[in-house]
Amino acid sequence: MDEKKITRQATFAGGCFWCMVPPFEHLPGVQKVVSGYTGGYSENPTYEEVCRGNTGHMEAVQITYYPGIINYRDLLEEFWRQIDPTDAGGQFHDRGVSYQTAIFYHDAEQQLEAESSKEQLQNSGRFKKPIATKILPAGVFYPAEDYHQDYHRKEPYHYSRYREASGRDYFIKRHWGYDKEKLRKKLSKMQYEVTQNNATEPPFNNEFWDYKGEGIYVDIVSGEPLFSSLDKFDSGCGWPSFTRPLEAASIKEKSDRSHFMNRTEVRSRKGDSHLGHVFDDGPAPAGLRYCINSAALRFIPREKLAEEGYGDYLSLFE
Repeated sequence: MDEKKITRQATFAGGCFWCMVPPFEHLPGVQKVVSGYTGGYSENPTYEEVCRGNTGHMEAVQITYYPGIINYRDLLEEFWRQIDPTDAGGQFHDRGVSYQTAIFYHDAEQQLEAESSKEQLQNSGRFKKPIATKILPAGVFYPAEDYHQDYHRKEPYHYSRYREASGRDYFIKRHWGYDKEKLRKKLSKMQYEVTQNNATEPPFNNEFWDYKGEGIYVDIVSGEPLFSSLDKFDSGCGWPSFTRPLEAASIKEKSDRSHFMNRTEVRSRKGDSHLGHVFDDGPAPAGLRYCINSAALRFIPREKLAEEGYGDYLSLFE
């Protein structure tokens, strides 16, 4: 049997399950991520019952992955980067049993990996308080109601507002910000200056301003999906222009008053990379023009979407 076709499962509780799906779903080797409830003592709990805290369940995500492509240790590292592991009473502004954090291991190998990973984090000195995340045997996992699945796609505006207000993104940036020196080695000088120092590359002299290949554009730093070639158009400005983001929840906007102008800056949510700006002079129906630096982007061609872990977007091109 082809080892790359064998799948395993990983189960993590990291507070609100809406926020735990996007970080994992586009990792190479992840097949699917399901929101649900686990660790409790009642059968088929509902969202309302779990939120009341009288079922013992935690909100969690169950990840189906290909160990021949991505290993459990990589998933653990991504998990730690999404939570406050020192908080025993919940996560950020969500309090109670259902929002506690835990790693639910499915076999002895995962248990050892989880315990080792937790010990390394505790000894790293990154956090002053003890690591409170529990390591527990996996039990029955109940998928959450349909409207909770892929919530960041179904209700991107509400998801984005909720996530920002919860304090999760601020915490992640404060404790897990990208290592600047590693980025300097990974990125070209222009890529670094654009994404980290809000620079602007020259118009008509950048990689994607007139590129017409089919596929999606992702953040050069974090890999999160940002734009599709289907929404790309020639605005005449000399930079890649898009009518809309691929995933509204993957970008954030902020006021930019630099250079004596009043503009709206566009940044990636996970990587916090400077991407460019959005203007209201685009084509109908939305009338928006996302003017983006090529240096902030990596292009994934249509034929490599599945191979690189972005298979969910293949349907866009059918």
